[in-house]
Amino acid sequence: MAAAPLRLAAQDPAGHQHSKGKHPSGAMLLRAQILLARAHFSSGEIDGAFGQNLRKAIEGYQNSQQLDVTGTLDAPTWAALERDSADVLGDYQLLQADVDGPYAALPASYADKAKLSALGFASALEALGERFHASPALLRRLNPGQRFTKAGEHIVVPQVADIAELAKATRLVIDQSDQTLTVLDAGGAVLAQFPASTGSEHDPLPLGHWKVKTISRNPVFHYNPKLFWDAGANEHAATLPAGPNNPVGVVWIDLSKEHYGIHGTPEPANVGKTQSHGCIRLTNWDATALAHALAAGVDVLMQD
Repeated sequence: MAAAPLRLAAQDPAGHQHSKGKHPSGAMLLRAQILLARAHFSSGEIDGAFGQNLRKAIEGYQNSQQLDVTGTLDAPTWAALERDSADVLGDYQLLQADVDGPYAALPASYADKAKLSALGFASALEALGERFHASPALLRRLNPGQRFTKAGEHIVVPQVADIAELAKATRLVIDQSDQTLTVLDAGGAVLAQFPASTGSEHDPLPLGHWKVKTISRNPVFHYNPKLFWDAGANEHAATLPAGPNNPVGVVWIDLSKEHYGIHGTPEPANVGKTQSHGCIRLTNWDATALAHALAAGVDVLMQD
């Protein structure tokens, strides 16, 4: 059975509460995710569902607003979020470029990926999800019957395309316990919070103080199987071309700890939910937003 389309009312006070064991509807969760994203408290991929990334975004936002940190969408949190009164959903007309791509399924192996000229999107739906920070499943629910294959057609999308750039950061805090990256200014105020994948038992997060060295956009990826505990016995070093489906996504923020960085990912749905190979993994759009706020020398604290 296909999922029911989401319908989003402008206001739904009953949906603003978790009282008596009730959770907001999917439409109200979607509203919250979009408002939080526009406030720079990302829940990662917008999907209209309540999960750990949304809970952490709510907690971070509540803390920044000096509200009680409940992790729930209580009335004071809604009142603060809805100071942003712009529509959370909007209309987008598909362009010929959206339809044409080019799109192609990607091979699984690094060796085969290295033979390609770019690691682009596999479909228009994937590309649109990236542009609007949304899961492909959410775009389907917002646009029942739409195939995303015809230029000129109109679709409903989250209104996140014009989020204001972050102010300049002076410090990052990467917290292993709740898998978040927090951005702070010179006065210690929180500018943003992003969900992050932060290492694994095989490649633990390197705790301590480090520095941002360089920032690369649209990086190539130099795969060295000697640095990966799960590399196959017959794998060889390879250089993978740039693109949103590159293993480090569209941004690489190099750190003073050798071989470690903050980067994007080709799998935004997994950020904050699965392990990494030691680096700090964000969605491509959060990594891009972070890169705008950084310069060489910014302090990076990694803590447990």
